Amino acid sequence: MADMKIGVVGAAGRMGGAVIRQVTETAGCVVVAAAETHGSPAVGRDAGMLAGIGEIGVTVTDNADDLFRAAEAVIEFSVPEATIRNSKIASSAGCIHVIGTTGLDGDQETVLRNTARNVPVVYAPNMSLAVNVLFALTRQVAALLDDEFDIEIVEMHHRHKVDAPSGTALGLGRAAAEARGVALDETGIFTRHGQTGPRRRGDIGFATLRGGDVTGDHSVIFAADGERLELTHKAASRQIFARGAVRAALWARDRTPGLYSMQDVLGLSGD
Repeated sequence: MADMKIGVVGAAGRMGGAVIRQVTETAGCVVVAAAETHGSPAVGRDAGMLAGIGEIGVTVTDNADDLFRAAEAVIEFSVPEATIRNSKIASSAGCIHVIGTTGLDGDQETVLRNTARNVPVVYAPNMSLAVNVLFALTRQVAALLDDEFDIEIVEMHHRHKVDAPSGTALGLGRAAAEARGVALDETGIFTRHGQTGPRRRGDIGFATLRGGDVTGDHSVIFAADGERLELTHKAASRQIFARGAVRAALWARDRTPGLYSMQDVLGLSGD
């Protein structure tokens, strides 16, 4: 089988560069297109040069339509508004869309579900392979330990991250809530300040830390009287997210249209 043709959104960004490097290092796929926003100084430059790996013969464009029509799969780590615009282009172009963008709201996720009627879409709050094992473990532990065990989720990221809690932290909260048969919208506690009163049984708490250049740390704490269980993942490099995204693109090549997650890619969804 010929190498899978992959396009990259946000070629000049940190994640775009990581994806370009990962594709070039992975057997069975090749970068054929890369894009940046209109007016970016990266437009017209070689995508490999932007990624620090030398020329690869792919010139960065600002035309998303051309990008999606040149590729079998497009990998995107960007912002919600751009992702939604690109999702509609993916649908019309018949292109697989692999999305690591965080911060999408419910209406935007509905757009992705509509796109997935026509093409395979892999959408995950975190593309790391190990983090997705953490999702599965969180779901399993939350189901085994009843609400005598309080659940707290702690995350830390670099000072430039704009959304909070992180998409990964929210995904961990949803995994725990679903395992206990409750809705995170009803049980999630996202801020604490002042006289909050005692902790309500069954709540899922979040603590958000920002500082330095931390790539991403996440812990799920199950705390009961006399004992505490902690599940932790620490990311040291953005390359782990690129690695998962490329694996997702290759996995989606032979899939029917649908909205998939990294749990599906890793065979952890139970379907």
